[in-house]
Order: sequence, then C-alpha cells, then structure tokens
Amino acid sequence: MKKVEEAVIGIVQARMGSARLPGKILIDIAGEPMLVRVVERARRATTLDEVVVATTTVAEDDQTAALCKARGYRCVRGQPFDVLDRYMQAARICQAGIVVRMTGDCPLIDPEVVDRTVQAFLDADPPVDFAANRFPDDRTYPIGLDTEVCTYQALAEAWEHADQPYQREHVMPYLYEVEGRFRVLHVRNEHDYSQLRWTVDTAEDLELVRRVYEHFGGQDDFSWQDVLALFRTQPSLALINTNVRHRTWRDIDERASD
Repeated sequence: MKKVEEAVIGIVQARMGSARLPGKILIDIAGEPMLVRVVERARRATTLDEVVVATTTVAEDDQTAALCKARGYRCVRGQPFDVLDRYMQAARICQAGIVVRMTGDCPLIDPEVVDRTVQAFLDADPPVDFAANRFPDDRTYPIGLDTEVCTYQALAEAWEHADQPYQREHVMPYLYEVEGRFRVLHVRNEHDYSQLRWTVDTAEDLELVRRVYEHFGGQDDFSWQDVLALFRTQPSLALINTNVRHRTWRDIDERASD
C-alpha cells in the first residue's frame, strides 16, 4: 500500500434545488435525511481523511448548512451550477492533495468501493491524474456507487480551463473526455452490474432506496454486496425504477442559463 502524505478529502456535492426531485437531499430515508446516509457511509472509507459537504450559497441550502453544523460535518458553500468551482473552493479550504468526488443523492454509496477506487489511484504505477469506477458508456458498478478521484493539481487545471457548461456542472469531464490530456485509470468490477440504478433522482428511485433500507431494519452498515444479494432474492426491486432515464455527463440544468 502506497504511503500518502497529502490529505485525501472526500467531497460530497449536495443541494436542495434538484430539478427532478426538489429537496431530495434532506428527504427521510428510514429515519435519517438522505445526505446523512451518504456522509455516514462515506466516512467509513478508510482511505479518506475527511468527508466534506459542498453545498450552495442559495438561501434554501441554509437548511443543508444547518444540518451539517448539527451533525459535525464540515460544509463549504459556493456556486449552485458551477459545481467545479464549488469543488475547487472546498479543496482549497480543506487543503486537499487528492480529491474524491461523491454526490449527495447516492445513499447506497459503499465505503469498500470508495476505498478500492482511491487505492487503485494511489497504487497506480506510473501515477495517474484521475481515476474513476465509471466512464461515459462504460461502467460495471451500479449507478449510485460512482467514485471519482483526482489530484488537486488536475482539479485546478480543469477549474482554470474548462469552459463548457457541462464541464462545470459535472466537475470532472475535462479530465477524461480528451484522450491523452490527463493520465486516467478506470477501476472496473469483475462482473457487470451497470443495469442497476441505485441513485435517487426521482420518486421511483426514492421508493427503491427506502425499500432497501427497510429490508435492513433502517441500519446503514450493509454493503453493496448485501444489496446485490437482496436483488437476487427480490428481482422485482430492480423494476421499480427501470424506466428512469439516467442523466448523462453532457446534460445540464437549464436553469443555469436563466
């Protein structure tokens, strides 16, 4: 295992202003707000020195900041649609050497998957600038376990040069969309579970995740492998949100141009 001297900071982007499911990050899931589910699971990743919430300066995210304060999470506030800038400011404030991107609508995020992705990044020889467990049109993990890792230097370069709205909103495209621009690594799972959707962007997604938490008695210490086992015994679960269209890395929130 490679020794790490730079701070590895997990940054969870989260805002109340979701277009498809407003307020979703504070929606209850088995007795806890969804954002708490995400952060608490992410904090179990042993490769992360800290998990920080990056929310917006919009008034409705006063609730998000208040929740973070109450739970003892560090919270950084910034641009609502320029999420890349939000990450950059959070990385600066936290003095990150390595940035790990996660999102506040993935309450099944798995610390083992986070650790596997981060460790692959750290162990890469020769070193890489960016690693992820999914790329556009090429994923093996369920949607909702997405983890992206980059150096602070790579993030700063993207922040300085990315000039397209989708690059700013989705944070990392500048690092992987042009072959050879950066050194990248794809962390793949042995089996392909890309057809499974475990993120929360619609009412159907929320119903699915709530059923998962209900099955585990409202606890959050289950693994993604435990969820896979549940889906094998109850295959109808996957049908709940099978018709939901997943946003692509080039989709942008139309409100950003208002």
